[in-house]
Amino acid sequence: MQETFYRSRELRREARLLGGATYNLSRVLLGRRRPDPLFVPIRSMLYLAVADDLEIVFVDGAGPRHIQMAWQAFRPGRRSSLDAPVPFEVVYYTAESLQVLPRLQSEFQRALAHLKSRDDKGLGDAEVVAIATHR
Repeated sequence: MQETFYRSRELRREARLLGGATYNLSRVLLGRRRPDPLFVPIRSMLYLAVADDLEIVFVDGAGPRHIQMAWQAFRPGRRSSLDAPVPFEVVYYTAESLQVLPRLQSEFQRALAHLKSRDDKGLGDAEVVAIATHR
């Protein structure tokens, strides 16, 4: 699937921390979809998150495909353990995005967990009943 998103002029950039569980889950789910990006609907906020190897962008799902905010420059190597927060940079493209970051971080985690539970339902237990040999 190919989507086009538009990026406007950067309003502000700041350093932040993303919870280790959220970062790790996003990387696991992205790995399952490679080489395609990971699309994460955040229904509670009417946003769509799109993750690739370099960044996670957030688009207002109700309007045109303009990027509201991007999370970039993840530095997982700077954390002391796998569950520690990951430093990254937030780039704001709209005035509205300046207000939604705290809620977006928690809702993104919930949306990832929901997506993982849907993925995991497709994975069932397997059992080998017999191996046939041809002679």
